[in-house]
Amino acid sequence: MNHTVFAYRPLYVQVRDQLVRRLIDGEWQPGQLIPSEIELAREIGVSQGTIRKALDAMTTENLLIRRQGRGTFVARPEESRILFQFFRLVPDDGKPSFPDSAILDLRPAEATGDEASALDLALGQPVWRIERVRTLAGAPLLVETITLSDARFPRFGELAAIPNNVYGLYSERWGITIGRASERLKAVAASPSDAAALGCAVGTPLLSVTRVALDLESKPVELRVSRCLTEAVHYSSELG
Repeated sequence: MNHTVFAYRPLYVQVRDQLVRRLIDGEWQPGQLIPSEIELAREIGVSQGTIRKALDAMTTENLLIRRQGRGTFVARPEESRILFQFFRLVPDDGKPSFPDSAILDLRPAEATGDEASALDLALGQPVWRIERVRTLAGAPLLVETITLSDARFPRFGELAAIPNNVYGLYSERWGITIGRASERLKAVAASPSDAAALGCAVGTPLLSVTRVALDLESKPVELRVSRCLTEAVHYSSELG
Protein backbone atom coordinates (compact mmCIF):
# COMPACT_ATOMS: atom_id res chain seq x y z
CA MET A 1 0.00 0.00 0.00
CA ASN A 2 1.33 3.42 -0.94
CA HIS A 3 1.05 6.22 1.55
CA THR A 4 1.51 9.91 0.68
CA VAL A 5 3.28 11.87 3.41
CA PHE A 6 2.49 15.56 3.71
CA ALA A 7 4.99 17.76 5.52
CA TYR A 8 3.27 19.81 8.20
CA ARG A 9 4.11 23.49 8.12
CA PRO A 10 2.82 25.69 10.94
CA LEU A 11 0.45 28.46 9.91
CA TYR A 12 2.83 31.21 10.96
CA VAL A 13 5.52 29.73 8.67
CA GLN A 14 3.07 29.81 5.76
CA VAL A 15 2.25 33.44 6.60
CA ARG A 16 5.96 34.26 6.87
CA ASP A 17 6.45 32.87 3.35
CA GLN A 18 3.63 35.08 2.06
CA LEU A 19 5.22 38.14 3.62
CA VAL A 20 8.69 37.29 2.30
CA ARG A 21 7.14 37.08 -1.16
CA ARG A 22 6.26 40.77 -0.80
CA LEU A 23 9.94 41.53 -0.29
CA ILE A 24 10.91 39.42 -3.28
CA ASP A 25 8.31 41.07 -5.50
CA GLY A 26 9.39 44.55 -4.39
CA GLU A 27 6.03 45.38 -2.79
CA TRP A 28 7.90 46.29 0.38
CA GLN A 29 11.12 48.23 -0.13
CA PRO A 30 14.17 48.50 2.20
CA GLY A 31 13.49 51.05 4.92
CA GLN A 32 9.73 50.98 4.39
CA LEU A 33 7.29 50.85 7.31
CA ILE A 34 5.10 47.78 6.86
CA PRO A 35 1.42 47.55 7.89
CA SER A 36 0.60 46.90 11.53
CA GLU A 37 -0.05 43.43 12.92
CA ILE A 38 -3.76 44.22 13.12
CA GLU A 39 -3.88 45.35 9.49
CA LEU A 40 -1.96 42.28 8.27
CA ALA A 41 -4.11 39.92 10.34
CA ARG A 42 -7.26 41.43 8.86
CA GLU A 43 -5.86 41.33 5.32
CA ILE A 44 -4.55 37.75 5.43
CA GLY A 45 -7.36 36.36 7.57
CA VAL A 46 -5.36 34.98 10.49
CA SER A 47 -4.97 35.90 14.13
CA GLN A 48 -2.76 38.76 15.29
CA GLY A 49 -0.71 36.21 17.23
CA THR A 50 0.05 34.31 14.03
CA ILE A 51 1.14 37.53 12.33
CA ARG A 52 3.35 38.38 15.30
CA LYS A 53 5.10 34.99 15.14
CA ALA A 54 5.66 35.40 11.39
CA LEU A 55 7.11 38.89 11.89
CA ASP A 56 9.25 37.64 14.78
CA ALA A 57 10.70 34.96 12.48
CA MET A 58 11.50 37.56 9.82
CA THR A 59 13.07 39.83 12.45
CA THR A 60 15.28 36.96 13.63
CA GLU A 61 16.35 36.47 10.00
CA ASN A 62 17.28 40.19 9.84
CA LEU A 63 14.70 40.81 7.13
CA LEU A 64 12.71 43.19 9.34
CA ILE A 65 13.65 45.57 12.14
CA ARG A 66 11.30 46.56 14.95
CA ARG A 67 11.63 50.11 16.26
CA GLN A 68 10.03 50.79 19.62
CA GLY A 69 7.07 53.13 19.29
CA ARG A 70 7.50 53.48 15.53
CA GLY A 71 6.61 50.10 14.05
CA THR A 72 8.26 47.40 11.95
CA PHE A 73 10.44 48.29 8.97
CA VAL A 74 12.04 46.37 6.12
CA ALA A 75 15.73 46.09 6.99
CA ARG A 76 18.22 48.02 4.92
CA PRO A 77 21.35 46.07 3.87
CA GLU A 78 23.52 48.80 5.42
CA GLU A 79 22.01 48.33 8.91
CA SER A 80 24.90 47.50 11.26
CA ARG A 81 23.26 44.35 12.56
CA ILE A 82 22.83 43.12 8.97
CA LEU A 83 26.44 43.85 8.09
CA PHE A 84 27.75 41.87 11.04
CA GLN A 85 25.45 38.99 10.21
CA PHE A 86 27.78 38.36 7.27
CA PHE A 87 31.13 39.65 8.57
CA ARG A 88 32.53 37.36 11.25
CA LEU A 89 36.10 38.51 11.77
CA VAL A 90 36.55 40.19 15.15
CA PRO A 91 39.73 41.82 16.54
CA ASP A 92 41.25 39.82 19.37
CA ASP A 93 41.56 42.90 21.58
CA GLY A 94 38.66 45.11 20.51
CA LYS A 95 35.05 45.52 19.53
CA PRO A 96 33.73 44.34 16.16
CA SER A 97 34.19 46.87 13.39
CA PHE A 98 33.33 46.75 9.70
CA PRO A 99 36.26 46.85 7.25
CA ASP A 100 36.95 49.27 4.43
CA SER A 101 37.68 47.95 0.96
CA ALA A 102 39.50 48.81 -2.25
CA ILE A 103 38.92 47.22 -5.64
CA LEU A 104 41.99 45.57 -7.16
CA ASP A 105 40.38 44.26 -10.33
CA LEU A 106 36.99 43.92 -12.04
CA ARG A 107 36.66 41.94 -15.24
CA PRO A 108 34.25 39.78 -17.25
CA ALA A 109 35.11 36.09 -17.27
CA GLU A 110 33.76 32.63 -17.99
CA ALA A 111 32.52 30.53 -15.07
CA THR A 112 34.97 27.92 -13.85
CA GLY A 113 33.75 24.56 -12.60
CA ASP A 114 33.66 25.76 -8.98
CA GLU A 115 31.90 29.00 -9.89
CA ALA A 116 29.35 27.24 -12.09
CA SER A 117 28.58 24.72 -9.36
CA ALA A 118 28.23 27.36 -6.64
CA LEU A 119 26.08 29.73 -8.70
CA ASP A 120 24.02 27.09 -10.53
CA LEU A 121 25.42 28.12 -13.92
CA ALA A 122 26.60 26.28 -16.98
CA LEU A 123 30.35 25.89 -17.32
CA GLY A 124 31.76 28.88 -19.19
CA GLN A 125 28.68 31.06 -18.69
CA PRO A 126 29.53 34.80 -18.47
CA VAL A 127 30.33 36.07 -14.98
CA TRP A 128 31.84 39.14 -13.35
CA ARG A 129 34.90 38.55 -11.19
CA ILE A 130 35.89 41.17 -8.62
CA GLU A 131 39.10 41.20 -6.60
CA ARG A 132 39.34 43.49 -3.60
CA VAL A 133 41.39 43.97 -0.46
CA ARG A 134 39.73 44.82 2.85
CA THR A 135 41.34 46.69 5.71
CA LEU A 136 40.73 47.32 9.41
CA ALA A 137 42.18 50.53 10.88
CA GLY A 138 44.16 50.92 7.65
CA ALA A 139 45.87 47.51 7.91
CA PRO A 140 45.22 44.85 5.23
CA LEU A 141 43.07 42.09 6.69
CA LEU A 142 41.82 40.00 3.80
CA VAL A 143 41.76 39.74 0.04
CA GLU A 144 38.71 38.31 -1.64
CA THR A 145 37.38 37.17 -4.98
CA ILE A 146 33.69 37.79 -5.66
CA THR A 147 31.96 36.09 -8.60
CA LEU A 148 28.54 37.15 -9.91
CA SER A 149 26.44 35.87 -12.78
CA ASP A 150 26.23 38.32 -15.67
CA ALA A 151 22.62 37.21 -16.22
CA ARG A 152 21.62 38.42 -12.74
CA PHE A 153 23.88 41.48 -12.72
CA PRO A 154 23.79 42.89 -16.26
CA ARG A 155 26.15 45.81 -16.97
CA PHE A 156 27.90 45.36 -13.62
CA GLY A 157 31.17 46.36 -15.23
CA GLU A 158 29.77 49.79 -16.13
CA LEU A 159 29.54 50.88 -12.49
CA ALA A 160 31.53 54.03 -11.81
CA ALA A 161 32.40 52.72 -8.34
CA ILE A 162 31.72 49.66 -6.22
CA PRO A 163 30.77 50.51 -2.63
CA ASN A 164 32.13 48.80 0.43
CA ASN A 165 28.74 47.27 1.18
CA VAL A 166 28.04 45.31 -1.99
CA TYR A 167 24.92 43.67 -0.53
CA GLY A 168 23.36 47.12 -0.36
CA LEU A 169 24.34 47.63 -4.01
CA TYR A 170 22.70 44.35 -5.04
CA SER A 171 19.47 45.44 -3.35
CA GLU A 172 19.35 49.02 -4.56
CA ARG A 173 20.53 48.51 -8.15
CA TRP A 174 19.21 45.05 -9.03
CA GLY A 175 16.51 44.42 -6.41
CA ILE A 176 18.32 41.34 -5.08
CA THR A 177 18.24 40.91 -1.31
CA ILE A 178 20.68 38.54 0.38
CA GLY A 179 18.76 36.43 2.88
CA ARG A 180 21.36 33.98 4.10
CA ALA A 181 24.70 32.44 3.27
CA SER A 182 26.62 29.22 3.75
CA GLU A 183 30.35 29.21 4.49
CA ARG A 184 33.21 26.72 4.45
CA LEU A 185 36.49 27.40 6.23
CA LYS A 186 39.94 25.95 5.67
CA ALA A 187 43.60 26.85 6.15
CA VAL A 188 45.59 27.86 3.07
CA ALA A 189 49.00 29.36 2.30
CA ALA A 190 49.28 32.87 0.86
CA SER A 191 49.84 32.85 -2.91
CA PRO A 192 52.19 35.43 -4.44
CA SER A 193 49.23 37.66 -5.44
CA ASP A 194 47.58 37.34 -2.01
CA ALA A 195 50.87 38.07 -0.28
CA ALA A 196 51.36 41.21 -2.38
CA ALA A 197 47.86 42.47 -1.55
CA LEU A 198 48.15 41.68 2.16
CA GLY A 199 51.77 42.72 2.66
CA CYS A 200 52.79 39.34 4.02
CA ALA A 201 55.26 36.65 2.98
CA VAL A 202 54.36 34.07 0.38
CA GLY A 203 53.24 30.93 2.21
CA THR A 204 51.92 32.80 5.27
CA PRO A 205 49.02 30.81 6.79
CA LEU A 206 45.65 32.33 5.89
CA LEU A 207 42.07 31.44 6.77
CA SER A 208 40.10 30.84 3.59
CA VAL A 209 36.34 31.43 3.85
CA THR A 210 34.26 30.28 0.88
CA ARG A 211 30.76 31.76 1.00
CA VAL A 212 27.75 31.25 -1.22
CA ALA A 213 25.19 34.01 -0.60
CA LEU A 214 21.54 33.22 -1.35
CA ASP A 215 18.58 35.45 -2.07
CA LEU A 216 15.17 35.30 -0.38
CA GLU A 217 14.16 32.41 -2.65
CA SER A 218 17.32 30.50 -1.67
CA LYS A 219 18.80 30.95 -5.15
CA PRO A 220 22.59 31.47 -5.27
CA VAL A 221 23.61 35.07 -5.90
CA GLU A 222 27.29 35.42 -5.08
CA LEU A 223 30.36 33.24 -4.64
CA ARG A 224 32.95 34.87 -2.41
CA VAL A 225 36.34 33.43 -1.46
CA SER A 226 38.11 35.44 1.24
CA ARG A 227 41.71 34.79 2.32
CA CYS A 228 42.28 36.30 5.76
CA LEU A 229 45.25 37.15 7.97
CA THR A 230 44.42 36.00 11.49
CA GLU A 231 47.33 37.19 13.65
CA ALA A 232 45.13 39.81 15.33
CA VAL A 233 41.58 38.65 14.57
CA HIS A 234 39.44 35.56 14.98
CA TYR A 235 36.38 34.13 13.26
CA SER A 236 33.36 34.48 15.56
CA SER A 237 30.11 32.53 15.23
CA GLU A 238 27.27 32.33 17.72
CA LEU A 239 25.46 28.99 17.90
CA GLY A 240 21.94 28.37 19.09
